[in-house]
Amino acid sequence: MFKNYFKIAIRNLWRHKTFTIINVMGLAIAFGTTLLLSMTAFHELSFDRFHNNKGSLYQTYIEVHRPGGNIDKGTSFPIPFTPALKAEFPDLHISRYGYIDGNLLRYNNHEYHYEVRAVDPDFLRQFTFPLLQGDPATALKDPGGLVLTQTVATAIFGNAPPIGQMVEIKKDTSWQSFVITGVAKDIPTNSSLKFSGLVNFTNFHHYFANLNEWGNQNHEVYLQLPPLTTQAAFETKLKNFVHTHYDGDIKQLKADGARPDKEGEYLRVRLIPFADVHFDPISESASVNRFYPYMLLLISGFILFIASVNFVNLSLGRAFSRTREIGMRKVLGARRPQILLQFWGEALIITFLSLALGILLGRLFLPGYKTLFQQSVSTAIFQSPWFTIATLAGFVLVSGLAGGYPAWILSALDTSLSVKGKVTVSKNHRLRNGLMILQFVLSGLLIICTSIVWQQLNYMRTAPLGYDKQQVLSIPVGSHIKGQMALESMRTRLSAQPGVISVSGTDINLGRGRDGSSSTSITGFMYKGKEVQSNWLRVDYDYVQTLGLHLLKGRDFSRKYGLDSGVVLINEKMAQVLGEKDPVGLTLNVGDSHLQVAGVVKDFHFKSLHQEIAPLTMLLMPYMPIRYILVKVAPSDLPGSMRTVTTIWKNINPGAETEISFLDENTDQQYRKESRLSKIFISGAIIAILISCMGLFAIVVLVMRQRTREIGIRKVLGASVSHILSLVTREFLLLVLTAIVIASPLAWWLMHRWLQDFAYRIHIGPEVFLFSAAVALLIALLTIGFQALKAAWSNPVENLKTE
Repeated sequence: MFKNYFKIAIRNLWRHKTFTIINVMGLAIAFGTTLLLSMTAFHELSFDRFHNNKGSLYQTYIEVHRPGGNIDKGTSFPIPFTPALKAEFPDLHISRYGYIDGNLLRYNNHEYHYEVRAVDPDFLRQFTFPLLQGDPATALKDPGGLVLTQTVATAIFGNAPPIGQMVEIKKDTSWQSFVITGVAKDIPTNSSLKFSGLVNFTNFHHYFANLNEWGNQNHEVYLQLPPLTTQAAFETKLKNFVHTHYDGDIKQLKADGARPDKEGEYLRVRLIPFADVHFDPISESASVNRFYPYMLLLISGFILFIASVNFVNLSLGRAFSRTREIGMRKVLGARRPQILLQFWGEALIITFLSLALGILLGRLFLPGYKTLFQQSVSTAIFQSPWFTIATLAGFVLVSGLAGGYPAWILSALDTSLSVKGKVTVSKNHRLRNGLMILQFVLSGLLIICTSIVWQQLNYMRTAPLGYDKQQVLSIPVGSHIKGQMALESMRTRLSAQPGVISVSGTDINLGRGRDGSSSTSITGFMYKGKEVQSNWLRVDYDYVQTLGLHLLKGRDFSRKYGLDSGVVLINEKMAQVLGEKDPVGLTLNVGDSHLQVAGVVKDFHFKSLHQEIAPLTMLLMPYMPIRYILVKVAPSDLPGSMRTVTTIWKNINPGAETEISFLDENTDQQYRKESRLSKIFISGAIIAILISCMGLFAIVVLVMRQRTREIGIRKVLGASVSHILSLVTREFLLLVLTAIVIASPLAWWLMHRWLQDFAYRIHIGPEVFLFSAAVALLIALLTIGFQALKAAWSNPVENLKTE
């Protein structure tokens, strides 16, 4: 019996090849696209989930309530914070995490550039970075110990045993020896913490000079709560700790007129669950908004749903042409379960073929997908039991709902009417129209959302940042040469080059250069009895000219005044925080330094557009290192200028570790993760819309076949081509327009929430919805138009012959 059903199903599918191909291809594309999108989404959602202690790991951050209701949140802490916290809560596992002053390693006179981090001994107990060699309990106790990852250890030592070997690390201008005490398994791609090596935190930059300095915040802190201790309970316990160690800051906030939180606290130390660090904008380790992976999963669901709706509509529409077959089967004794099994069997065959083809398409396109969107997803997912479970669940869901419902309806048809072939689709087409509206609500939602996402990304790429980014080259100095010496050498060598306008230097890059670094330096000081927090930027002569900054008041740094290290430049926001209309000439007492404000520059975006412009103080201090050299070149020959600067730089610094980039590349790098995921989001949306169009095209074909005689009669009675065209397209265009009206408020709410993560964002105006409606209607019209015109131009005599 089952063999017979299978043969009949194959024959029916082969007889109606057009609809079979549309169904199979639509579902296959849906399955393949869903596979790729879901792999990306689950990769993002899997970040930091591999740690055994993930449920009790947290990153600390400080929350400060300032005057005017402003709330500052930051993850940087002073060096004495962790020892003090450990002393008060001895049952905590806690570790600091910071940069050492140097990432250049040397072994047997060969130099290697790897990122080494300074941590406390508890680090390897808290986090699941297993050691392949060495003891995690003792590997980082010795200040002279060094733990390398497996790949780095192999690159340096080859097949020789690394434990006990001596490696040197260049810190500032001198080399310091370290003994290899451990080899860690390579860091997973879904880890927020990235490093090539670990050393004891006593090697942190200026560690001993800041042992008791609570005002210098320069590293992150991670802790593991003891069993049965909740986040809320521990944050409550931290109140007394804050009152003890930040008493002076709290008194100053009160004196400044700050507003406390609901619990009366002016300053809090809070926790971020480590599993959320990848998405939390407070954390420096955050790299993506949680919106993206969930939207990718949502689009995956949309795509499968739209393909399933196509399946339902096509199955219902085509099956009503088989009413005589159903009637004859019933007359010959077929029971309803047998009819149900026959039609459901056809649905199972289509779904199985689609699923197999979809997985094949997913595997074939995975390498190109990873390259195009620069994703780190792995084919290991195909061996995962979860992949098998999800695949089976998708197969059962689609075949059960999309194939089972039409089979249930058709198996319940009246026998006498079926034999006579008089069963037709209900004139109001409520089910079909309802499904099509829902389908195009989703498509309309995607069209509107993709339009807004594209506009916001384009805005971030093209918004004026307040400085020249197209003509300025950024050169990471690296570890092989001192920054100030490199800057002076570049000034001398480039002064004779006609395409070079100016050269300057800084300690913090703008955007994110090819060295991948991004940092912030914030310093607080007292001014007229109030605490002032400012971003601190070490610059050199000609910085204002090189970046094309607008000097509003006062003067720039100048060699006419000697070293000119006793003055600073501030931005408009800083002048506003100081409360001075004309701050030029004022003295700022920062620690032991008395700095005079020489000038005020117009505000510029020295951070990403996710954040509002903050107070900024620029100073020329010889003891602060130059880490980036900035070169402004003439716009006439940018490629030639790049070649010239690169050649000279490599002559000055043959061991240069990172390539030179333009600042516009750096600013784009700030949004690269968002840009990649947004491109995936938009690509998925386009595929969903195309699948909708495939379904709409097939439905139009079915409707045209069902109304063949009606159209013939209308033409005989004098109906024009335009009238027939309007008759056929009006109903479908009305459904699409209704769907856009429903989708618009949903899309506005969703994208309004997404845009709140950007301090500088586009305004969602009515033109977005009008444009999206026009696009949706145009797509629908083009999809319908060919079949509608074909029907309108057909010979009425042939149409009237149709039974």
